[in-house]
Amino acid sequence: MSPEKLTRMANEIGKFFRHRPEPRAIADTADHIKKYWDPRMRREIVAHLEAGGAGLDPIVRRAVSDIAADLKDHHIHPVALEGEE
Repeated sequence: MSPEKLTRMANEIGKFFRHRPEPRAIADTADHIKKYWDPRMRREIVAHLEAGGAGLDPIVRRAVSDIAADLKDHHIHPVALEGEE
């Protein structure tokens, strides 16, 4: 999936939660992506953030950064082979 499409999808999720206090909006956005996105999509959005994250809204940037930290905590490289987690 293209970075632009992933960015658009992630930003829509962030917009849904933006009315909440910022820490909660970040956590809820990250939680939604972790629960409902395919592992490959999660790795791709993390890779997009690591490449500069063009177009990601601030709340989404923080949420994806949290996801990246989770991947690293679990020793999962963001560009691991498809199907691995």
